[in-house]
Amino acid sequence: MTTAVPTASGSGNAATAKFRTNEVTADTSTDRAAAIYKDVLGKLSEVIYEHEVTYDEYRVLKQWLIALGEGGEWPLWLDVFLEHFIEDSNSRIFDGTKGSIEGPYYVPDAPNLGSDAALPMRDDEVGTAMIFQGQVRDLDGSPIENASVEIWHADSAGYYSQFDDGLGIPEWNLRGTFSTDADGHFKIHTMQPAPYQIPHDGPTGAFIRSYGGHPWRPAHLHLKVTAPGKRLITTQLYFQGGEHVDDDVAGAVKPELILDPQPGADGVNVVNYDFVLDPESEGRFVA
Repeated sequence: MTTAVPTASGSGNAATAKFRTNEVTADTSTDRAAAIYKDVLGKLSEVIYEHEVTYDEYRVLKQWLIALGEGGEWPLWLDVFLEHFIEDSNSRIFDGTKGSIEGPYYVPDAPNLGSDAALPMRDDEVGTAMIFQGQVRDLDGSPIENASVEIWHADSAGYYSQFDDGLGIPEWNLRGTFSTDADGHFKIHTMQPAPYQIPHDGPTGAFIRSYGGHPWRPAHLHLKVTAPGKRLITTQLYFQGGEHVDDDVAGAVKPELILDPQPGADGVNVVNYDFVLDPESEGRFVA
């Protein structure tokens, strides 16, 4: 395993490039847009007056915003500090499994590995072997066959394949798509991830240091789970008792998303987690 450290600029620009490969649109009306913009500026003006923001502080803000864009760090900053509010607002009307943020490092079309397989990984992949297994059901408790379970996570050093800033991590390392069996079950063989620091050598790190914060995220698994006619769940799962579960820099941890791995045979941890999918809905709350 390499000890090199990717830069915020390198991983940020990779995230920006991935995001821009797909054109994104929304059916926001001009009236709705006007109402949102008015409220955003109104709330911001309240902060300015309440804290009597100085011109020097305003100029520092402009300088930081320019640096954030030039460093390609907008996906990183927005997904760490804003996305959890968007996700929580969008998920309140649903009854199925709780969601969490997607983050900037998702890559679509990961290889489909069936219902029981190991994620692609290096021969010398570091970490504790783990089996992550469960069932996908609908709100009535019926198992869902051929549900799609996408999973991706960082390696033991906190790096994601395809966002490693030239470290040479193989494509699709620790990424895969699984299809549930006739009983809705899936079984994923992987390595238990570790806590890691988000890239913080650039403007995002400067922002964190400005308020005395830290850049650590708890160990977590990323998942997207869906099936025909069912709502897509995008979520993250964390580990009971893990470092930074209580002070995640992204503020994305929810009690319902905590895993409790149990020691299994041959030193392999085993963890069970089931997903419950809502019916697919129309409207602006659909992910």
